Amino acid sequence: MDDERRDDWTQGPELSAGQARDARRRRDMADATPEADAEDAETLRERRALAQQAMLDRWIDGVLSEQRRSRRWKLFFRFLFAFLILASLSTTLYGLFAVPGSGDAAGPHLGVVEVGGVIDGDSRASAERVIEGVRRAWEAPDAEALVLHIDSPGGSPVQSQRIYDELMRLRAQGDKPIIAVIEDIGASGAYYVAAAADRIVAAPASLVGSIGVINAGFGFKDAIERLGVERRVFTAGDNKAFLDPFSAISSEQREFWQQVLSTTHRQFIDDVKAGRGDRLADDGRLFSGLIWTGEQALDLGLIDELGSLDTLARERLATPRTEDYTPQLDPFERLTRRFGRVAAEWVGLPRAASPLRYELP
Repeated sequence: MDDERRDDWTQGPELSAGQARDARRRRDMADATPEADAEDAETLRERRALAQQAMLDRWIDGVLSEQRRSRRWKLFFRFLFAFLILASLSTTLYGLFAVPGSGDAAGPHLGVVEVGGVIDGDSRASAERVIEGVRRAWEAPDAEALVLHIDSPGGSPVQSQRIYDELMRLRAQGDKPIIAVIEDIGASGAYYVAAAADRIVAAPASLVGSIGVINAGFGFKDAIERLGVERRVFTAGDNKAFLDPFSAISSEQREFWQQVLSTTHRQFIDDVKAGRGDRLADDGRLFSGLIWTGEQALDLGLIDELGSLDTLARERLATPRTEDYTPQLDPFERLTRRFGRVAAEWVGLPRAASPLRYELP
């Protein structure tokens, strides 16, 4: 009966002070767990929200930075494009209105026209450009003489003939002397031009002459046959493709082409004789295509004296002075011409130029 009335809650064994504190701590923790879990979940949600907000801010900053960078590059290229346009316009206007020799130079001087590089329709020594400079120098009242300053291996027969004819026309008027001064080289078509001058001056080591015509190429007929390549050329006319390097050339075609070269060579010889007259020595090698030094050319009558542009200016003027009447090349036009030639070569378009050349090989 006594055991039945026992209450372990009120009559249980007594606890020590430490055990009591541990028991109270366990009860407090058990009572506080739901609220603490709720606080931890809320804190976690806030931290996640802050992390997402920070990530969004970083992404927005990146997008804005990329847009700013893109705008800067766009502005840079726009300014660059505008600068290139202004530079092209400036150089074009300079070439049109600030060309050396476009006006009359004051005081006695030698009117110089440069004939440099290959003589060709698309080059800086084209007939159009040289003739324009020649006319400017010829019409300048203070120009004591028209001087062709030549440094060229030759080039196109037609371009050379055009310059020669214009010089001979002016020479017949006799208003002022026409003098050709050869620098390093005045060969083939360049000598053709020089022959129209009243006098030719060259340095002792200058290369002069090469009075001849050349047409050079290759024959690939056997090569493409060995490679198994079929050449397809469609023509109307038995000889239309006789200069095709991938086709055979007959003896009749070879003889005909040699006649063309000989005819062009004869034109060259006749014009040189007309320009130089009795000053040429009686030497069969003159028209063989050989090239001579200035010293040798003097003995052969190909030139009149040894010297240079400087010595010529000192000889003719009390105060040596030269004025360049060569038209300036328009840089924009020169760029477009060069781009056009390169593009034509890439797509395989042939150049509209004569295969015959008054030029050193």
